[in-house]
Amino acid sequence: MSRSSVVDVEALVFDVFGTVVDWHGGVVRDGRALGEEKGLDVDWAAFAEAWREEYQPSLARVRRGEIPWRNLDALHRESLDRLLDRYGLDELSEAERTHLNRVWHRLDPWPDAIPGLNRLRSDYVVAPLSNGHLRLLTNMAKRAGIPWDAILSAELSGHYKPDEEAYRTAVELLDLQPEEVVMVAAHERDLDASRELGLRTAYVHRPLEWGPDRASEAEMPEPSAYDVVATDLVDLAKRLGAEPLI
Repeated sequence: MSRSSVVDVEALVFDVFGTVVDWHGGVVRDGRALGEEKGLDVDWAAFAEAWREEYQPSLARVRRGEIPWRNLDALHRESLDRLLDRYGLDELSEAERTHLNRVWHRLDPWPDAIPGLNRLRSDYVVAPLSNGHLRLLTNMAKRAGIPWDAILSAELSGHYKPDEEAYRTAVELLDLQPEEVVMVAAHERDLDASRELGLRTAYVHRPLEWGPDRASEAEMPEPSAYDVVATDLVDLAKRLGAEPLI
């Protein structure tokens, strides 16, 4: 997708976990701090992966109507409670469990994320379109200085991605047509679902999403797979012709 072909694009909406912020590194960072404080011997990289692997099954239960809507803090806490015994963390206090569960509010952006977003927002509206809820996304942005123009969440539709309602609601709230919005994600499932509804798509490669030990597993799609295939958010800004910041 060249600059000439995106003249009608007004906004970019972003998957957040893995695309804009490093969830694996954040969970490992906070886990290690907790382990040092309490003398715990835990493989925090494995713990982070196990916790994240609970994510899609939890969302699916809500999407299928097996459990009522609940926000990501509640779903993450249910998953965390299932993992505590497995990793020898069952003696954590309620305050410690609550603090650990809110690590998802404290994730750090990838090094290119803020420079890339700042450059993109010189030409486009930029906003998250995340399964994270508004409080989580707001806390994350304030802590990390993520320069969103607005905060959009699946919570606003009452449907988790990739349900079509999540994308439709975001487009409607932006007062745009689907073809005027680009979905940006490191996950092809997210992009494929949004493309079915007429959104344009931009893939961003994140080989370190699941940690350095699994970087070699990450494969970049062919350039023709989506409207844009970029190495990071700065590269995306360049490909979309966003002007460099002075």
